[in-house]
Amino acid sequence: MTKQLGAWNTLSLGLMVFAFFLGAGNLIFPPMAGLLAGDNLLASMFGFLMTAVGLPLLGLLAIAKAGGGIAHLGRYLPSKVANLIALAVYLVLVPMFGIPRTCLVAYELGFVPLVENASQATLLGYSLFYFVAALLFILRRGGLIDSVGKVITPLLVLCISIIGVSVFSQPFAEIAAAQQNFADMPFGQGFIDGYNTMDALAALMFGVLMIEALNTRGISGKDAQFSYLVKASLIAAVGLTLFYVVLFYLGATATGVAPEAKNGGQIIVAYVEVLFGLKGQWLLATIVSLACFTTAIGGISSFATYVSDNSKFSYSLIAIVTAACCALVANIGLDQLLLVSIPILIGIYPVAVALIAFNLLVNWFNRPHMAARLIIGVAALFGLMDGLKAAGVNMDAFSLLPGFSQGFAWLLPTFAAVLVSVFARSEKAALTETA
Repeated sequence: MTKQLGAWNTLSLGLMVFAFFLGAGNLIFPPMAGLLAGDNLLASMFGFLMTAVGLPLLGLLAIAKAGGGIAHLGRYLPSKVANLIALAVYLVLVPMFGIPRTCLVAYELGFVPLVENASQATLLGYSLFYFVAALLFILRRGGLIDSVGKVITPLLVLCISIIGVSVFSQPFAEIAAAQQNFADMPFGQGFIDGYNTMDALAALMFGVLMIEALNTRGISGKDAQFSYLVKASLIAAVGLTLFYVVLFYLGATATGVAPEAKNGGQIIVAYVEVLFGLKGQWLLATIVSLACFTTAIGGISSFATYVSDNSKFSYSLIAIVTAACCALVANIGLDQLLLVSIPILIGIYPVAVALIAFNLLVNWFNRPHMAARLIIGVAALFGLMDGLKAAGVNMDAFSLLPGFSQGFAWLLPTFAAVLVSVFARSEKAALTETA
């Protein structure tokens, strides 16, 4: 008989998931999007929430339904393909971009404003400290709910609430006119900007930690795990939505606060300085450090779990090597890392969305193996086109594709592949008709 989690432990599980999601991209993209969205704030924010909250929620539900990690989502694909997709997602999210980005955002938003003459040597020292500290939590493999969900996240939520109340009660400026793509396609641009949080990909990664956390608490039955995973996912989704609303409004009312800002992080720093002065910088440093730190803990722990479960290497060894790689990548700088990561994200996101959609709809398909190959293959092909376009490759030959100019070339073909898969006859029916 499986055990039961009480209300507090269930809430703690949800807060742990919320904290894992709340990382670098969640902090630096919404304020800039809010500033550019201006008087198109609501449409832009709704589009952003679709990909930054809606897709991660669906991803967690897909994980809960499948009852396994990201590789298990590809169980109807050839095993090598499923493992390749899982490895690609993990590499993008952990050592290549996602986790090094958490360190860089924590450094630039939380540490640099408090010191003088920050240099490359300062970044090196900070990154080493950051990932060594993360390892102290990561190596406590079974204590993530207690250390993150019950201690770190409540403190993080309290600090965020202080800034949220201040932003809405003391806005810096009136909301200005929309700019750039937000003036012409506010929903679409917000939808694309939501990619940058990486949270739909992160949902596929953190699902394995949620299942592991439940197993350590004696929740082993698939139905019971599904129930708790759904509850935790909804708690995380509500938290993320409220957080994004605050940051979008902060950005929309930040006209003039940071006229030369290159990313949303710089907008937050300037805005908080206006609201609170030096004390605000310490408050922001606490928020940014905790948010990024918890994501680093979850990301490296999940990656180490995946690799150790699929190789002969130990969890501890993989965690230490991964943390060292993340520290190395972090030292290239935030602007350079963002420049490289965005085209890759645009290219790989359609695959993640297709994988999520397939698992949520799997019971509708008469031929699930065929459906998996068709849906995910089409998403990968057209996602590659969008990624190459974002990287600056001339893709004008495909400009007639619906949604191509907005970065949605993959959407309609993938939807068509889903429809074909739904209406495809089963192999048994086809053989009977042939006979």
